[in-house]
Order: sequence, then C-alpha cells, then structure tokens
Amino acid sequence: MAQVFDRSSNALARASLVLTGLIVIALGVGLDQLQRSPWVTRQGQRPDQPVPFSHKHHVEGLGLQCQYCHTSVEKSSYAGIPPTKTCINCHAQIWTNAELLKPVRESWATGASINWIKVHDLPDYVYFNHEIHVNKGIGCASCHGRVDQMPLMYQENTLQMEWCLNCHRNPAVNLRPTSEIYNMAWSGPSSDKPVWCSDTAKTAGANTYGPNGERTPTAQAVSCVTKDPSGEGPKLAMLQTEGAIKPGESKTSSDVPAMGMTLPVSYQKFTSQVDLGKYLTDKYHIRTANELSSCEVCHR
Repeated sequence: MAQVFDRSSNALARASLVLTGLIVIALGVGLDQLQRSPWVTRQGQRPDQPVPFSHKHHVEGLGLQCQYCHTSVEKSSYAGIPPTKTCINCHAQIWTNAELLKPVRESWATGASINWIKVHDLPDYVYFNHEIHVNKGIGCASCHGRVDQMPLMYQENTLQMEWCLNCHRNPAVNLRPTSEIYNMAWSGPSSDKPVWCSDTAKTAGANTYGPNGERTPTAQAVSCVTKDPSGEGPKLAMLQTEGAIKPGESKTSSDVPAMGMTLPVSYQKFTSQVDLGKYLTDKYHIRTANELSSCEVCHR
C-alpha cells in the first residue's frame, strides 16, 4: 500500500509546530508592549482642554504655588480642580478680553463648570489618596513630573500597577523632606549638595501638640536644611517631654517638666538619596515594603 504522507511531511510538521510557537510568543510580546504603550497608558499625551492652561507660565513664570489651585491636596484623597473663581481672581483684572479665556468668562457668568479633561485618570477600582503621599514625603514631581516646565499638561508616567509597585517596594528613593514637597527642582542630596536633617520630635518630645490641641503630623517632626547648620551657630529647640499637658487635662506643677529649657538640635548629614530615604522612612513611620505592596493598600 502506498504511503499517504511523503517523507517531507515529518519536516513540515516540525516546522509548523515551531512556527506556531513563534507566533504565540510574538503575539504575547506584542500584546505586552501594546498595553505598556502610550496608546493604552496615554503617557505623554496632551489632551485638548477647553482652555490651554500653561503650568509653565503660572508656576515657573508667575510663581504660583500648587496649593493655590489644588487646595485639597494636603487634606483630601484628591488634589482638586480649581473652581472658576480661582481663575477670575486674577483674570478679572488682566487678560479680560483674551479669546483664549472666553470659556472662563462664560463659566463665571453662567455658573456652569468648565469641562476640563482629566489628565491623570486612574481606574475606578484603584483608591489613591493624595493626602497620605504628600504628608509622607512624596513630592509632586515624583508622580506628575516637572509640571513647572509643561506649557500644556501631560501624563509623565504610566500610572500602571507596575509603576506604583516599584515605588511601594522601595519608597526610600523617592522620599524627600516635607519642606521640599512642592519644590519641582528637588533632585535629592549628593556629595556636592548635601542635606542635613534633625529629628525635632525626639528633641522636643514625642508627644507634641499644636495650639488647637492637634497632634503634630509625623512628617513635620523632621527638620531638613540644605545649608550646613554648624556654620550658623548652635541650634536650640524648646524641650517638651512625653509629660506635656494634653487638651482637657489638668496636672500639678510637679507633674509637668520645667518649660523653657533648651537643648541643641543634632543634625545628620546626607550625601545620597538612598541614605536620606532610609532615614525618612524610619522617621515618617512608613510601613514596610511587604505592607505597602499589599493589595488592600489600593484595592478596597
């Protein structure tokens, strides 16, 4: 009986298996690159806004601070989009007839909101809290890039889960003093530009309270400077120990340590971002990498 398949069929079968495997691999790599591409992440894209607002002009040129427009960034889960009133504060006096600002004037006259297009738009299943990041030493530029150099706002980073986890697994590389949160040009300490930090909470006492009875935020208990404090004379701080009177409490004079005493503030010098980040991780009481990488941090 004659053979149904020629001898070359074996070679064709092997070649087809190899080709199928290569196609599957190429398809997987292609889909992986597609979901990381700007077409999906919108990274680097500049959406057409109703008003071509220039952060470079307002931030770098005029010196406006982030909090002037984004008023809730330090106390809410969202940074907040400024109301039309914020724009009119200035533009009722300058550029009053500019065609570019016509939507602003119409919004102010009618009370209708300006339909801004959200640039940094996270999925609905992701919970992101601006407040905790800002108050724990993450600067605006770490996520949003050099906004002060953007004539038109765009998304600097991918905002994908991988990007978030890279920071959560090693937050020290991005931590900075809270006094530098809004400093877009902050680049971290180096041998040429060291940073000196002091644990003021340890010097003044762990339990310190503000004038209205509120506890001092942990991140604000660290003081950092960019000039050598040793050349400015001795640094002194008021001593407040754990026995400080809390609001509503009454203590005798023997219970409360003598106030008005001063102690020298001890500064520690840092010449690398890694060392500074590890120091701030401890002082800001930031959770461990395993805890920060837990799904419950973002998915509620």
